[in-house]
Parts: sequence; structure tokens; C-alpha cells
Amino acid sequence: MPELPEVETVVRGLRPRLEGRLLTRVDQRRADLRFPFPADFAKRLTGRRVERILRRAKYMLLHLDDGQVLLCHLGMSGRMTIHLGDDGPAPALDRHDHVVFVTDEGTEVRFNDARRFGIMDLFDAAAAESHPLLKALGPEPLGNDFNGPALAAALKGKRSPIKAALLDQRVVAGLGNIYVCEALFFAGLSPRRQAFTVQGGRAERLATAVRQVLQRAIEAGGSSLRDYVQADGELGYFQHEWAVYGREGEACTKCQSDIRRMVQSSRSTFYCPRCQR
Repeated sequence: MPELPEVETVVRGLRPRLEGRLLTRVDQRRADLRFPFPADFAKRLTGRRVERILRRAKYMLLHLDDGQVLLCHLGMSGRMTIHLGDDGPAPALDRHDHVVFVTDEGTEVRFNDARRFGIMDLFDAAAAESHPLLKALGPEPLGNDFNGPALAAALKGKRSPIKAALLDQRVVAGLGNIYVCEALFFAGLSPRRQAFTVQGGRAERLATAVRQVLQRAIEAGGSSLRDYVQADGELGYFQHEWAVYGREGEACTKCQSDIRRMVQSSRSTFYCPRCQR
């Protein structure tokens, strides 16, 4: 599933082509994705101007000129692809192109989702804070509200492993399995460590590692796993910089010990048994 850096990369790719543009046509090509589309979905979007595109956790939020917000989640296999009007006719629609947005300059943005785990919703901006998918989210890990003391406070009293705590979207928004494994490695913390013990200097190291790993991943365009590509069709490259994720049996870049894998909450965790305590 695309994680925060992948979603941020897609948002940055969409902004030059959608912000400030009118949606002259919206084609909804099926009744549902993970959930049914809102009533009159295409009709409510047609003729609206996209004022700004933001990211909250793993959600894309397109703010429209009439006060509506289009929420998009890529799910397991979703992707946004851009076809520019000045490049000639767009290629034939794929059977998994479920929504097509056409702008006043002729650009097509297609939402393609083979597994249909994606989400699209449409609601008033005033209701964003109370939206079921947004209301319980923790702080943005790249925002000013996320730092060592804030993370320590969120982890206080939690007796789950720190790996599980970081995947809890109420603790910090947008983190997924890949980047939690990487951040724990650079912070020198075992994924088995109980979350409540991550206080003081440990919390400061971890908050810094989370921020740095995410920033590096965004700069690299995210990690390409199976279906993920950027909005322009390019692959991300951060998977070539992974320190532990997916490297079971390979040498640790710091101490040369073998990277190990274990399963936590049905997910693979990769770590260095010597560097992470």
C-alpha cells in the first residue's frame, strides 16, 4: 500500500495540472470502489475549480471552489496518471480506469485501481475535522506539532511494541510498515521495545529519524512496490536506499550483522539485532 511519501509525491505531481483548473468533465465508470461513490458524484464535481490540493496522512484532499472537498485514498493498488492535452489523444481507457477527470486545458487525470481498495468521498470543507476517516488522526510527522516531547506523550502508558504504536494512526498520521522499519533502525530502537519506554532522548531520536526518513523518501519519489508509480508515470527510487526493509539475511550497513525478519501483527518487520535495542 502506498505510504505517506508516495501519496505526497502524487500530490506534488497533481498540483501543477489540477490546481486552478476547471473540471469540465468527470466520468465515473463504476458504482463503487472500497465503498460506494457519493450520490451525484460526477455531477457535483463537473464545472468546479480545484483551488488547492493537500495531503492529510495517506489521504489526498482536493479543495474545490464551492467549499466541497474531494477525498482520495489510493488503497492497495490505486494510482493517478496524467495525460496532457497537448500531447495528442490520450491512450485508450484501461478497464481499471474507474474515474476520469478532464480539465479546461484538456488534461486527463485517471484514477486506476485494479484491486478497488481505493476510496473517494465528497463532503463540505466545514465537516473535514469530523469526517470519519480524518477525525482521529494524529499529528503529521512532517508538521510542527510532531517532535520528541509530543511523541513521548503519545506513547506514555502504551505497552504495545513500538512498531505497532507507530502504525497506530492516532499516534502519528501516515506512517506505514516500510518507513516505520527504517525509522526504528536509524533511531537504534528495537521494534520489540515496549512503546512506553520510548521517552526523553529515545523519543527525540525516533521523531528525528521518522522525519528524516520520510523527507529522503519524498525526495526520491517514494518506494516502488508492485503497482505504485508517481503521477507522471515514473517509478520511485527510495527502495534502493532501504537500510533494513526487505533485506533479510543481508549485511547491516552499520555493523555488518545479518538483517533479520520477524512477523508482528501479521506484518513483516526487518531490523538489525545488534544496532537496535
